[in-house]
Amino acid sequence: MMCVCVCVCFNHSSRCVSCVVYSLCLHPSLDQQQKSILGPEEQIFMTKVKMSWQSTYRNSKFRHVYGKVGSREQCYEGIPITHSVHDNHFCAVNPKFLAVVTESAGGGAFIVIPLHKPGRIDPHHPKVCGHQGSVMDIKWSPFMDNIIASSSEDCTVRIWQIPEGGLRRNMTEALMILIGHSRRAGLIEWHPSCSGILLSAGYDCKVTETSVAGNALQILIWNLEEGVAVKMIDSHPDVVLCMSFNTDGSLLATSCKDKKLRIIDPRSGKVLQEADCKNTRVNRVVFLGNLKRVLTTGVSRWNTRQIALWDQEDLSAPVMEEEIDGLSGVLFPFYDPDTHMIYLAGKGDGNIRYYEVSPEKPFLQLLMEFRSPAPQKGLGVMPKRGVDVGECEIFRFYKLVTLKNMVEPISMIVPRRSESFQEDVFPMTAGAESALSAEEWLSGTDRGPVLISLKEAYKRPNPAGLRASRRDRRTVKGIDLLQNTPPNTDKELLKTVHRQQDELRKLKHQLGEKDQRIRQLELELNNLRNT
Repeated sequence: MMCVCVCVCFNHSSRCVSCVVYSLCLHPSLDQQQKSILGPEEQIFMTKVKMSWQSTYRNSKFRHVYGKVGSREQCYEGIPITHSVHDNHFCAVNPKFLAVVTESAGGGAFIVIPLHKPGRIDPHHPKVCGHQGSVMDIKWSPFMDNIIASSSEDCTVRIWQIPEGGLRRNMTEALMILIGHSRRAGLIEWHPSCSGILLSAGYDCKVTETSVAGNALQILIWNLEEGVAVKMIDSHPDVVLCMSFNTDGSLLATSCKDKKLRIIDPRSGKVLQEADCKNTRVNRVVFLGNLKRVLTTGVSRWNTRQIALWDQEDLSAPVMEEEIDGLSGVLFPFYDPDTHMIYLAGKGDGNIRYYEVSPEKPFLQLLMEFRSPAPQKGLGVMPKRGVDVGECEIFRFYKLVTLKNMVEPISMIVPRRSESFQEDVFPMTAGAESALSAEEWLSGTDRGPVLISLKEAYKRPNPAGLRASRRDRRTVKGIDLLQNTPPNTDKELLKTVHRQQDELRKLKHQLGEKDQRIRQLELELNNLRNT
């Protein structure tokens, strides 16, 4: 540790406090007589000076993560994206398919596109159009890539099975129709480790004695193995804005229009923790993996967007709060438990901020910000088992651009020079295998997701192709002619002109030899035909 003190005394004296502090900083081993000159205030001052030079920079292997927009050939164009103003993503993606809620007349519909078929979409492309009202939310099953759930204004939740290779005709018959809401169903959420459990939140009210307003909005828990609702959570007196499970699905965090954040036991429906955010309006909530933290996004009392971090076992006060900006769009949080990174993307914004989460102060460390001129209506997130491990891609968004009727991929990449598998960037992650059945979970069993390694999906770059590309480049005396490096002086310019002239003469000579060889072969061919 280095300490620097500046003496402001012109006559260096052993009785001058500033001089003694200066001497003690340069020579800590001075005798106690000189140190005794310092009073308590000067000693505290010297301690503070020493501590103030401690570095607050936090080293992180993700501080150079950058966003890369897919090329035009990798985008999906010509999609009539819905004009709904509901605060949802309207997009869902998995390693096989991309699903987008579309604008349609006479009911709700969404389009399903095979992920490996980008480009311009046919205007008559088949759609999933079985709902009688507008589609409000869609989510793929975390365990079966052909199963997708949708909720609609027609008060139903439907489960669809998409055939291999995608749709060949419009799909109107669902695999399962879940009827239980009396008004529109706005949100759906899959259980993170059980394939047979699905949650849906509606706008319907149920008269209760415990609710202050006399009614409560319902969250239904569906057992998909039997196709029935097994539990109703009626702890919210107003519209449920967001739902989030923890890692093993034993806890459910919800944000409500009544400005309260709740931690609920989903099996019993009991509210375990409740935060009354009187001065803020909480819009979105997400569990931060195994850190026992909950992150919320919302609006402060000054009408600015802010984020807050909470201890899931004590919601009396947030652990930290931070204001973001003064825009009005809803902030959507996306958490990656493998890298402990949180991404913040606002509806109508063109940027994506990303932070690294730590269990100690400062808890959230801003890494960087991805910026784009096109505003986003919603974002779909690829599961970790679908990212490109060979390119060190740790996260991938699919951005809905309504102005262009386009969906463009955005890859978040960690730059690495090594071509080997990066085990520190890609730890064991959640796979597509269900950890328990619906009956086991309802009976009280909790298990985390079944983890898999992404090393099997790693594809090493082809070094032969790289060598071939280098060999194809034309060089003269070790100088790359295709590099187009501008000369700095007239002498360098003259040398470059002479080199290019020499190269042109050689090419003309080679071309003349090839023309002569072609005429000779044509003559021999004519002689063979005549004989």
